[in-house]
Amino acid sequence: MKKILGILALTLMAILGAAPAAIAAPPTDVIVEDTAGVLYQPQLLPAVEKINFHSPTTVVIYTRNGSSSDNFNEEVLRYARANHPEWISADGQKWADGLFILAFDPAGRKVGTYMGEDRKVSLSKQEAIQESTKDLFREAQWTDGAIAGVKKGAALINQPWYLSAGFIITAGITGGLALLGFGIRAGVRANNRTKAAGHLQRGDAGYSSVSLALDVTELNAKTIPEASSYGTLLLEKYRNFSTKYLETRTLNEQSHAFTKKDLGKAGSVATVARYADMAEDLDTLDDVIGDTNALLNRYAGWEGAWDRQVRPLREDLAQLPALISQPEAQGLASTAALASLHGQRSQGLEQLAADFQSGRITPDAALDELRGMSQELTALLQQHSEAMIGKYTKTKSEKASMEKAMESSRMNAVRGRRTTILGSVFDGYMFYPVHSFSAGYLMGQDKVDTARTQASSSGSSSGYGSSGGSFSGSGSSSSF
Repeated sequence: MKKILGILALTLMAILGAAPAAIAAPPTDVIVEDTAGVLYQPQLLPAVEKINFHSPTTVVIYTRNGSSSDNFNEEVLRYARANHPEWISADGQKWADGLFILAFDPAGRKVGTYMGEDRKVSLSKQEAIQESTKDLFREAQWTDGAIAGVKKGAALINQPWYLSAGFIITAGITGGLALLGFGIRAGVRANNRTKAAGHLQRGDAGYSSVSLALDVTELNAKTIPEASSYGTLLLEKYRNFSTKYLETRTLNEQSHAFTKKDLGKAGSVATVARYADMAEDLDTLDDVIGDTNALLNRYAGWEGAWDRQVRPLREDLAQLPALISQPEAQGLASTAALASLHGQRSQGLEQLAADFQSGRITPDAALDELRGMSQELTALLQQHSEAMIGKYTKTKSEKASMEKAMESSRMNAVRGRRTTILGSVFDGYMFYPVHSFSAGYLMGQDKVDTARTQASSSGSSSGYGSSGGSFSGSGSSSSF
């Protein structure tokens, strides 16, 4: 391997040694037309004058305050024709040879690059020059952005073939791919081992807890009253408990038999992850079985079991005020409905706890009421989700993107509800945790905002409008 890399290195050196030396040429002239009044020339001029081009080049930096609806290319050409005819070729059809123009509009949020035929670059390279300015321009760092654009232009205009990204990539690809392959493979294996270690840790914690409590879990299951509808549903889940425990034990043995080398493989990681998930699910289920037995029979500790059933809804209600106070939620019918629900159900939940504690209501009836409250909140949150998405989005694609983000957040929260009796025996879709609503909405907003920013910043324009006539000089512009 070392011999191969050595030969490749010598070959590359020989190729580069045969290539013509690149020249370093500072601008032959720097012309600043700051009609927008945003550039600090004591900083700009010295910086630009020190930038080296591959060929002697006249640099023009032009600013104007216009509108985002303007054809920026047309406006730059109009200004050149009226004020600097020397920027245009003798036949009036191209930009003058040896010229590079960096132009931008702080008000209209546009940036453009224009050059003579002997300095022209591909559209993708023009876009690269424009992109080099945009982060700074978005922060209103106009002088720094202009310098960055000139530097990028100097690097790409008349760039020697042996300095191009394509050549460097091609020259290094043979040996680089081999080296990269080893590096990536090693990195993937190390990452897999890290993942496996994490899965193994949580799997062992769950498996140990379940194993130590097997006798207690079996006893709890035997004394759950089958007359209770919730008891019946839990016992149905328990019937597979022993089978799943044996499967988890097998996975435990397999996971601990893996060597360090094995744990670097994706298949082994998947096995350990499955072991961890099954162990955690069993650990959760045996806790729920214990709570179900204590609650339905009112055995010692039933008060704690009841608190664990109520806690998710209590937390949801506590988080509602922050959700409905968001500026974008104001004026929506769903916001008013959630505000009303918050007042009614916060008080109702306390009354339900008091009725259950005093014995005025059976455990099944208490769980039924708790289930009804949770379903009511979920229905209103679904309506609120539709209203909030409809208010924020402008297109079908934005709406679909936001719906997907919120749905993903909701589904990720379902697993946490399995720690309760209701969450264990019913479809998790019956619940819509308020925290997952908030997280999903923020995630959806971010996706929509990112797409809007990319849309406004992408798509170069290379035409010169109706007043440009037959002008076909090299250049383009884009938004920032």
